[in-house]
Amino acid sequence: MKKEIENREDVYTLVTTFYGRIRGDVYLGPIFNKQITDWPHHFEHLTDFWEGNLFFKKIFTGRPLQTHKRVDRDEDYTINEQHFGVWLNHWVQTVDELYEGELAEMAKFRARKIGTFFLVNMFQAKPSH
Repeated sequence: MKKEIENREDVYTLVTTFYGRIRGDVYLGPIFNKQITDWPHHFEHLTDFWEGNLFFKKIFTGRPLQTHKRVDRDEDYTINEQHFGVWLNHWVQTVDELYEGELAEMAKFRARKIGTFFLVNMFQAKPSH
C-alpha cells in the first residue's frame, strides 16, 4: 500500500529512486552521469529542493536554472522538450509507484511547472543559428 509524503525521509526516497531511474535511462543517463560527479551530494541537494517545494521550507540554496543552462551549453545546446518529457515521465511514474495523496499530486504538478519553466528559459538562452 502506498503512503503519503510526510517528511524529508520520504522526499529522499523519492529523489534517490527517481535518479536511479534517470541514471539508467538510455536517453538521459549519459547526460546526468557525465554532469553529476558526486551523486550523494546531488541527492541531498535535490532533497533540499523538493522538501522546500513540498513543505514550503526555505532550505534550498542554488541557482538551478543557471545550472541547467550551463549543462545545455556543455551538451552543445542539444537538450530539448523530449529530454524534459522523458524526465517528467520518470518523475510521475516514480511518485505514483511510491506515494499517494495531496503532496504526491503537488510533486507532480510542481515538476510539470518547473520543467516547463526550465525548458522555455533554456530555449530562449540557446544561441541563434
